[in-house]
Amino acid sequence: MQKRKIKIGLTAGDINGIATELIIKTFSDKRIFNYCTPILYSSPSVLAYYKKVLKIEQLNFQAIADTDNAKDKALNVIRVWSEEISISMGKRDKGLDRFSLKSIENAVADLKAKKLDALVTLPVSKSVFQLTDEKFSGHTEFLCDRLEQKNNLMIMVNDHLKVALTTIHIPIHKVAESINQALIVDKAKLLHQSLKYDFGIEKPKLAILALNPHAGDDGLIGNEEIEIIKPAISQLNDEKILCFGPFPADGFFGSGNYLKFDGTLAMYHDQGLAPFKLVAGSIGGGVNYTAGMDYVRTSPDHGPAYDVAGKGVSKIDSFREAIFKAKDIVLARRAFDERHTNPLKKENLKEASIRE
Repeated sequence: MQKRKIKIGLTAGDINGIATELIIKTFSDKRIFNYCTPILYSSPSVLAYYKKVLKIEQLNFQAIADTDNAKDKALNVIRVWSEEISISMGKRDKGLDRFSLKSIENAVADLKAKKLDALVTLPVSKSVFQLTDEKFSGHTEFLCDRLEQKNNLMIMVNDHLKVALTTIHIPIHKVAESINQALIVDKAKLLHQSLKYDFGIEKPKLAILALNPHAGDDGLIGNEEIEIIKPAISQLNDEKILCFGPFPADGFFGSGNYLKFDGTLAMYHDQGLAPFKLVAGSIGGGVNYTAGMDYVRTSPDHGPAYDVAGKGVSKIDSFREAIFKAKDIVLARRAFDERHTNPLKKENLKEASIRE
């Protein structure tokens, strides 16, 4: 019996940004339908508008009422709003935020109901989440709330580098006061778990970055390395999690030392994302992955990109890789569960024969 393809939900993103253009370009290549069944939460009229503007005719899409009606070999579109909207490509329009939020809310509801195997979110302005009662600062915080997930870890992923963040969307002046030993240990454990569960790395080797320049220079430029980060590393090693550091971030990335590790834990947003995007930009295909949840969610590693929206020049590499990475993680989790729960797996049979 042929296994069904993985169902991947797609949010609409910012309608005036490059999201719809990325979707049309990506799914105009019919080969991608061999790997997944995509379900877009948007409006068919938005796709039709962009198809006309971009002069792309080969996209095959169909409107469906529910994920159960999704068809292979086509981009399935669930209409989540019926209003006619005014599209001004490349222009920020807060009036469209409510449509972006509707898309996210409907997709997340289906993900939570297990109607989707994974979710790929397209880029929006963070003001979208100010429309919610809780006024979340971004996708990650919103998703964890709606999916009732206590743990989460932002990991930027490509084939050469996996960088996780200890703190995410907070002002830089609050970073030092937000970091403590327990937080570093918690995030490092989530990274270790994800490398094993989501990426199939049996014995992950972690690098922990310093907070201060020159890793504090023995306390001359800050004591966080001595008082917080080094004790966290010692605790992790005591708990059989292989990690090293703290490494000064500039030398760690500049020397290529990151290539010696399976994953890297940065202390704050730009410390991890700036070098990652430099590496991913030169190679292509960087992906933002929310680890630590019971659900699989990825996204491209860039924003709405209003400056190039509607010009037909946007690059699909990151979005396309986010789709493939979501698929790969779903399959990796299934394989992990099979290895650790199947009583007939090779390792258990070997142990049984020894006992006999």
